[in-house]
Amino acid sequence: MDYREHALAGATGVDLIVALYDGWIRFLHRAADAAENGDVTERRYAVKRSLDILMYLEARLRPDIGGSPAGALSDFYAAMFTMTLEASREGSAEALRKVIDCVRNVKEAWGVVARDPVANRVLPRELRTAAERQPLPGTMPRSQSSSPPLPMRWSA
Repeated sequence: MDYREHALAGATGVDLIVALYDGWIRFLHRAADAAENGDVTERRYAVKRSLDILMYLEARLRPDIGGSPAGALSDFYAAMFTMTLEASREGSAEALRKVIDCVRNVKEAWGVVARDPVANRVLPRELRTAAERQPLPGTMPRSQSSSPPLPMRWSA
């Protein structure tokens, strides 16, 4: 177990979302720094990693359960995706920093939610989708393993 896994071992679902936002922001900073330095390879790598996190968050939205907040987050993610791609295409550190500011604002809102004990009971720690929880062919199903089955709940 590396230090990141250890740090998140006791985290709530909301804490994990905040950690994903931290990673998203970290890669956007790397992309902005690379754009300033003219390092196209590093910029593309960092943008790809930031978009991987964004798509992971988007894939876990459940509008059927989350209602209008999930819809608003979906719209936000779509806007950040577009802004990030455009900033990368232009090689603009300034445009990437605008994306960072937007993401940071939403991350701070998640930080407020993380301090709310009621929200931490509602949002699950498990961020995998139901399809990701299905055993791979040739592996032992979870019900036969020594660990208890994971509850199927939604996350943002």
